[in-house]
Amino acid sequence: MSTTVTPGTGHEPGHAHEHGHADPTVPVTYGLLAEFETADEMSHATAKATAAGYTHMDAYSPYPVGEAADALNFPKSEMGPIMFIGGLTGACAGFTMQYWANTWGYSLNIGGRPYFSWPSFVPITFEMMVLTTALTGLFGFMALCGLPRYNHPLFNSTAFDRATRDRFFLCVEATDPKFDLAATRAFLNDLHPLSVEEVME
Repeated sequence: MSTTVTPGTGHEPGHAHEHGHADPTVPVTYGLLAEFETADEMSHATAKATAAGYTHMDAYSPYPVGEAADALNFPKSEMGPIMFIGGLTGACAGFTMQYWANTWGYSLNIGGRPYFSWPSFVPITFEMMVLTTALTGLFGFMALCGLPRYNHPLFNSTAFDRATRDRFFLCVEATDPKFDLAATRAFLNDLHPLSVEEVME
């Protein structure tokens, strides 16, 4: 087992804040990144980390790994309710717009039909529902993912380049209440990864 160490400051994250200020020139630890060869090893390590009490962490892999998501207690996506509300809002807005225009704003007697001829409102109502569902899905997804973000601290790791090809990673973030640079590194090393790397912001 090899261990890759990114040069750090020799202090715990947030140590400078104990003195009331932080030096912006001093690198800050983002977290510890453990590299694994297989999805099963990453899933097993994730389950062990969860059982140990770590909560601020994430797993990265070239393809979805359901066992890792389960081990992370990954919550059900909020996208369904968000898109449903967006679509419902658009459909109601489209229907209301047509009702107001045909019944109150620009009421015209066309072929003796009633002003409130709701079957003719269906196509626009449907199209408004589709449009607002798509837009809500797009912007809701960006908001939930914290986008736009042009760089992520994990991109500072050269090993992480293989996360889209043939390697599996578990990152325990420094924001985790249980995070301790030495103790967390020792814990990850006990999980037998290919490497453990300190990633800086």
